[in-house]
Amino acid sequence: MSVERRAYLDTRALSKWYLNESGSDAFVDYLQTLDVAVISSPTVTEMRSLLSRRRRMGELTVELESVLFSAFLEDIDRGWLQRYPIDDMRVDETTRLITRYPEHPLRAFLMHIRYGYLVCP
Repeated sequence: MSVERRAYLDTRALSKWYLNESGSDAFVDYLQTLDVAVISSPTVTEMRSLLSRRRRMGELTVELESVLFSAFLEDIDRGWLQRYPIDDMRVDETTRLITRYPEHPLRAFLMHIRYGYLVCP
């Protein structure tokens, strides 16, 4: 019996798949070892925001921004990226962690870490 290789991918990691960045080659190699790649619902908005920011910075043309976001959505539609919703309980849990540890520079990425742990234990 083989174990399914799955991983939760946040937007920062996914950007290495769609954009040629430092570490992209190693990330692509890693992705090819997975059976399932999991993202959360907010990742769609975050990816749209990331691509838009890169366009505003002059790193992408309007056309390339559109092509990359379409490719991302197509990967979701094909099932290569499995999109899971985040319920309010996870968001509230993240807020509590940030409140509980005010001395640490914790951000909303904790929600991704927490969520990734739940869908890919």
